[in-house]
Amino acid sequence: MKNKKKKKGMNYTSMKCPYCGSTVEYRSAEGIYKDNHKNVMLYVCTNYPECDAYVRVHEGTNKPVGTLANSKLRAMRLEAHKLLDKIQNKGIMTKNECYQWIANTIMAPLSQAHIGYLGEYYCQIVIDECKKLLNRKRNFYKSKKIYQLKVV
Repeated sequence: MKNKKKKKGMNYTSMKCPYCGSTVEYRSAEGIYKDNHKNVMLYVCTNYPECDAYVRVHEGTNKPVGTLANSKLRAMRLEAHKLLDKIQNKGIMTKNECYQWIANTIMAPLSQAHIGYLGEYYCQIVIDECKKLLNRKRNFYKSKKIYQLKVV
């Protein structure tokens, strides 16, 4: 008889809240999200709402999209994502290039270069660097337009 190895998966419900140390439960976003028509699932601190830490899961799985975050960190992650979207939409970098840039910026492996894994410190670094990059590009294009106006 062959010995089949069980695949070891992460037991996400054994996570502890990094803010208050409470256990974490897997549950619907109902009551947390204003509108949960997509039936989003979350890992939520059992001390919610006193401790407002949670993280959503990838659709159709129980895998979290990052780490538990309180409202301040979630707001920072949202800002970082919006800035990265701007960088991509302006054609400055592709999505893959953005992730490599984040990895280089925070000196982390590419596998950890995702906004959902970042804490406040590294999230702020990404926000600041995105703003610098967007500002440099904006100033570059402004100077190019001024130059073109003078040449003509």
